[in-house]
Amino acid sequence: MRILVTGAAGFIGNAVSMALMDRGNEVLGIDNGNDYYSLALKRARLERARIAGDGAFAFRGVDFADPAALAQALEGEDFDRIVHLGAQPGVRYSLENPHAYAHSNITGHLALLEVARYRQIEHMVYASSSSVYGGNAKLPFSVDDRADHPVSLYAATKRADELMSETYAHLYRIPLTGLRFFTVYGPWGRPDMAMWLFTSAILEGRPIKVFNHGEMYRDFTYIDDIVAGVLACLDAPPADDGAAKAGGSTKPHALYNIGNNRSEPLLKVIGLIEEACGRKAERVLLPMQPGDVEKTYADIAAIRTDHGYEPATLIEDGVPQFVRWYRDYHGA
Repeated sequence: MRILVTGAAGFIGNAVSMALMDRGNEVLGIDNGNDYYSLALKRARLERARIAGDGAFAFRGVDFADPAALAQALEGEDFDRIVHLGAQPGVRYSLENPHAYAHSNITGHLALLEVARYRQIEHMVYASSSSVYGGNAKLPFSVDDRADHPVSLYAATKRADELMSETYAHLYRIPLTGLRFFTVYGPWGRPDMAMWLFTSAILEGRPIKVFNHGEMYRDFTYIDDIVAGVLACLDAPPADDGAAKAGGSTKPHALYNIGNNRSEPLLKVIGLIEEACGRKAERVLLPMQPGDVEKTYADIAAIRTDHGYEPATLIEDGVPQFVRWYRDYHGA
């Protein structure tokens, strides 16, 4: 089976590509290679996939939100399923550059739905986000909860992706699965995320910014557990049988949380990073950032029941693994 993976130079896209090839699939990766963060890191991820694939990994540099360019890049290419992980990420950056989110996350998602429609793809798994829950005070977050009060544009675009997918599943009976990721971390992660920012600052002796005065809780999910969930869902397209799926759709469209099923205090995580780095952080306590939320916590009952998903990596094990990788990658 050959799989189209968008965002193949990204954190999760690269890890999923590696896992697909490891089990014998071929991967056609696409990515626009934008400069939201280090291009050197993105190139290193692609080189990692190329070497590991030994001919099973092909890559096309293209903006998937440009339908004409996407059609040209995919001309003559065959693939059976799609894992659509490419997007403009980040809550805070959406306050600065909202048009980037409309372009990549809405226009881009529509472009991939059209590819799935016209090619009659067997199944498309796509990335949503725990951000769609907004300021939901009910914990843990369930896929049955309302998700129509986003507190950031990023969250609004991800909820829009889910709604567009529901429409395409209804009109064209395309099997679709949306995955609401909770704070993903681990080796080859993103430089704009807390785990990387804190590790970098602590090792370099710079202060760290701790928002909401440290009263933050996150469902930190290790990359290997995320990948296991993505592949399990990819292998089991939702049936077009009229039965209600996770998330409530009666179309061939399911929604799942993928998290660690634990809400960890941010201050505990900072302590684990300090321990792994072998030095204390200088903490600058700041108020809550616009668009952010105090707590996230994933109810994974649906994906556990339907796909046997069971996260295996505790934060106490995952943080040291990330810090070790970070030191190796930077020669620190």
